[in-house]
Amino acid sequence: MNILTLNKIAACGTDRLGSGYTVGDAVENPAGVLVRSAAMHDMEFPKSLLAVARAGAGVNNIPLDRCSEEGIVVFNTPGANANAVKELVIAGLLLASRKVIPAIEWARTLKGQGAEVGKLVEKGKGQFAGPEILGKKLGVIGLGAIGVLVANAAKELGMDVYGYDPYLSVDAAWKLSRSVHHAASVAQLMAECDYITLHLPLTPDTRDTINAETIATMKDGVRILNFARGELVNSDAMKAALASGKVASYVVDFPSDEMLCVDNVVAIPHLGASTPESEDNCAVMAADELKAYLEEGIIRNSVNFPAMETAKSTAVRVCVLHRNIPAMVAQISTLISEEGVNIDTMTNRSKKDNAYTVLDVESDVAESTLEKIRAIDGVIRVRKI
Repeated sequence: MNILTLNKIAACGTDRLGSGYTVGDAVENPAGVLVRSAAMHDMEFPKSLLAVARAGAGVNNIPLDRCSEEGIVVFNTPGANANAVKELVIAGLLLASRKVIPAIEWARTLKGQGAEVGKLVEKGKGQFAGPEILGKKLGVIGLGAIGVLVANAAKELGMDVYGYDPYLSVDAAWKLSRSVHHAASVAQLMAECDYITLHLPLTPDTRDTINAETIATMKDGVRILNFARGELVNSDAMKAALASGKVASYVVDFPSDEMLCVDNVVAIPHLGASTPESEDNCAVMAADELKAYLEEGIIRNSVNFPAMETAKSTAVRVCVLHRNIPAMVAQISTLISEEGVNIDTMTNRSKKDNAYTVLDVESDVAESTLEKIRAIDGVIRVRKI
C-alpha cells in the first residue's frame, strides 16, 4: 500500500509500517496520509484514500467534514506529545511570574559597560521582580492528557490547583492527583485563581473562551497561559486587559500579529511539542493507528468516526462506514445473510452523525453483495479485508 507523507515523519514511525508499504512525499494513489502541520483543506483526495493520520493532537489543518463525507477516517495522537507540552507550560508559569525574558533582554543592553556591569545589574534588577508560584492558585481548564499532567506537576511544585472539565474521561480521572480541587464551574475557577492555563480543543463553543466578559470576573493581576490554540483567547480583549493591568502577563504558544511586541506578552513560536521525543512518539502512534485500520479495520483515536478495536475472529472482515441512522445494521446484515454467508461476529459503533459496522464472516463475500451494501442510502464506504 502507498502512504503519502505531507511533512517529514520520523523514521521510527514509518519503519513500523513494514515492507508491504511504499512511503514517500510523491507516491500516487495513497491508501493513507501521514501529516503533521501541512494544510489539507485545498487538497483533492484520490478515491484510493482511506485514512489520514495526524502526528499530533490538533486537526485544524484537516477538512474533517469532507473527510467524513468521503469515508476517510482521520486519526490524531492524543497524549503522544503531552509531556513535552507539560514541561513548556511549567516553564511558562515561571516566565509569566519572574519577567525572565525582559530581564535577559535588558541585561544584554549592558554589554560594553566593563567593570560597571555588576553595579548596574544590582541597581536595575528590581524592575524585574515577580512573585513565586508556591502557594498560588492555578486553574486548569481542560483535563485531557496534557491538562492532567500540568495539574499534577503544578501540585508537586506547591501550587493550589483547581481543575475544570465537564467531559473528564474515566482514564484522565484515574491519573489526576487527588489533591487537585474540582471546580464546580469554569466561572468559579476564573474568579478564584491567580494563574489560568488553557488545555481545550478549539471548537465554535470554545473560541474566545477568554474574552472581555470572562476577564472581568478574574482577579486583578491574573496571569494567563495558552498552550492549546490561539483563538481560545480574544486578542482585543487580552490587549485591553494587559494595558489596564487586569492581566499581569499572557504566555501564548501561538503568536499572532496582534499579540507580538505587546508589553507583558510572552509569545513562544509554537514550541509545545517541539522535542525529538515528542516527534518520535507522535510518528509511532500515527503509523500504528494507520496500519491497524488499513490492515484490520481497527479504529483507534479517530476524531470523525467511532472507536472499534475488536480483533478479527475470521479470515474475512467487511467494514462499513455509514451515517448513524436507524435500520442500517439490519440492512447490511440481511444482504450478507441472503448470500448464504454466516456472520461470526458483528460490531456496531457510532460517534455523533457517523457510525461504523464491522462484520467478521465465515466465508468470502462476493463483490456484487458489497455493491448492494454500497447502494444502501446512508452508506459512505465499504471495504473487505
